[in-house]
Amino acid sequence: MKPVGPTRIRDLALTAVLTSVLSYVLVAAYYGDLPALPWTSSAAIACLAVAEGAAARGTRQRITRRPGTRPVDPLVVARLVALAKASALVGAVLLGGWLGAFGYTFLARDRLVAADRDAVVSGLGVLASLLLVAAALWLEQSCRTPPFPEDERDIPA
Repeated sequence: MKPVGPTRIRDLALTAVLTSVLSYVLVAAYYGDLPALPWTSSAAIACLAVAEGAAARGTRQRITRRPGTRPVDPLVVARLVALAKASALVGAVLLGGWLGAFGYTFLARDRLVAADRDAVVSGLGVLASLLLVAAALWLEQSCRTPPFPEDERDIPA
């Protein structure tokens, strides 16, 4: 079995690009039948990004054993890595979806009244999704074990 490696930015970018194209096509085809885009979804995504950012900061401090912190359970770190990897992928999919919606609504602002409001909402969705991807990548990076100091490597067993 192959070990799990770090999340690759190019995989997330490809996911976002493909999803944005699909989203643009779907929004262009069905925009008149869709309800107004909800701004609350962007707020929920942003809240998740803030929570993951806080987890990244706290986990990093505990892994590096900063004074005043307790050691972190390795199983908790494994779960946080799984959360980070899943959140990065979901964030890339959401980013693509919001980008497609933003692309259509931004270009349709001149001819559709509702598109002006939806362009703002989808723009907020793009920002919130970018925050989620960034926080997830930071959380994943924070879960890495720091390298041993050079003087500890040379100690014979």
